Amino acid sequence: MKARVEGTEIEHDVRGVGPAVLFLHAFPLRLSMWDAEAEALAPTHRVVRFDARGFGGTPPGDEPLRMERIADDAATLFDHLAIDRAVVAGCSMGGYAALAFVRRHPHRLAGLVLQDTRAGADTEEAKANRAALAARVLTEGAVAAAEAFLPKLVGETTRRERPELVARIREWILATSPRGIANALHGLAARVDSRDTLATVDVPTLVLVGEEDTLTPKAEAEALAAGIRGSRLEVIPRAGHLANLENPKAVHQALRRFLVELP
Repeated sequence: MKARVEGTEIEHDVRGVGPAVLFLHAFPLRLSMWDAEAEALAPTHRVVRFDARGFGGTPPGDEPLRMERIADDAATLFDHLAIDRAVVAGCSMGGYAALAFVRRHPHRLAGLVLQDTRAGADTEEAKANRAALAARVLTEGAVAAAEAFLPKLVGETTRRERPELVARIREWILATSPRGIANALHGLAARVDSRDTLATVDVPTLVLVGEEDTLTPKAEAEALAAGIRGSRLEVIPRAGHLANLENPKAVHQALRRFLVELP
């Protein structure tokens, strides 16, 4: 489905009935990364997903894809779908955008799920690396992003035992617009430090991290949980940075436990 949002057509998917849950995808993927969650939760929840600008079926813009842009697109999509409040769940880049949502639209937040992400901003070295990769992607295509990120996106167990999943993730990356990837890289580099945001979260929060995640390892998840009052931390075994794809059963169990306890 398409929705007109702030000058573009946002590709989105909505299924199920009940309290709303919004899933924000990781870089450099698309809403399809949450297919299993949509199927698992649709019997009890209204599951909403959308492709950030430049990914999947949503065209790229002409400027860096800032985390605030993703958060504002989510809020506008809520208006389009007549959703007042929702649980917002984000993985990696989606987690950064979820924290931007906390700052910009706190009254629309019913709960928060942060998976395989961090609160801190990029170091100067990381910013320079993102800029260099963005330039490579515009010259060489999406394959440059696949080569740079795919080895880090999944854990050792997945690389060893699930080559079909690794191949599917690679296909998603290769199908992505180079301009969209470059815009997101610049937006990720420009994101603000969200560590002060953590203390402002006043909704139930679940923090998830793959035990084999090397991009945002367990220490980052522990810092998130320590900064958000009353939050719960769960470590997902046999999973790396994309825990919901690598060990969906464990993630779904954690999500259901969390959602059923919400007021």
